[in-house]
Amino acid sequence: MTILRGHVEGGRVVIDDEGELPEGAQVEIAVLNDEEEMTPEERAELLASIDRGLEEAARGETIPAEEVLRRLRSLG
Repeated sequence: MTILRGHVEGGRVVIDDEGELPEGAQVEIAVLNDEEEMTPEERAELLASIDRGLEEAARGETIPAEEVLRRLRSLG
């Protein structure tokens, strides 16, 4: 998955971030509310965390779903 940031201009979505999408790529657009806005630093931290998680999963460093659910249930 690729996450790109953009804005609406003249009723069309304009991508602000660098990056290219292949012709015919399917996309989903989520409209952010003002209170959901992240600072550039928060966004960079989130994307870096996602990248680290994907790298860990690629190396097989995962937790079984049953264990995750057990931990969540124990939180009350």
